[in-house]
Amino acid sequence: MGLLNWLAELVINLNSQMDKASLLAEVIAHLKELKRQATEASEGLLMPLDIDEVRVEQQEDGLHSAPYVIRASICCDCKPGILSDLRQALDALHLIIMKAEIATLEGRMKNVFVMSSCKEGDSGDAKGHQFLAGSIHQAFRSILDKFSASQEFLLKSTLSNKRRRVDSFKPSLSSSSGDLW
Repeated sequence: MGLLNWLAELVINLNSQMDKASLLAEVIAHLKELKRQATEASEGLLMPLDIDEVRVEQQEDGLHSAPYVIRASICCDCKPGILSDLRQALDALHLIIMKAEIATLEGRMKNVFVMSSCKEGDSGDAKGHQFLAGSIHQAFRSILDKFSASQEFLLKSTLSNKRRRVDSFKPSLSSSSGDLW
């Protein structure tokens, strides 16, 4: 009953004399509320996810004469060289980076870029926008795949380089005296 008393104390205003089912139902409801509050409090914060992800979205600014604006993000493990590769990929696409944000947490990173095309007044070319968004997605995905493949290769090479343990002394299971040692 110690755990149930602790749960009752954890959730404020609960009677410790409640039956187990009611107590657990209240604790679950309280945890759901805490999760909702935590989600609400973290809205707008840049937090890395536990999964690798690439996202590319068109930014709506309502100005048809302004350059095309894209928001792209990549979430992955922190690895040396990834920022350099991202910059090279964006430079190759001739994009202007208007805003860049980075967040790291426990070995994970999330990079968010808001960028525009270099051309003024190209907001009317929907096929060009789709091609540009697809190119950004493909570039980010290839960087993610490159670093994932290098990590996978490192894991395989370290596992394959380990030598198998071999016992040079194997005691005989049959002994003339009947004792092994």
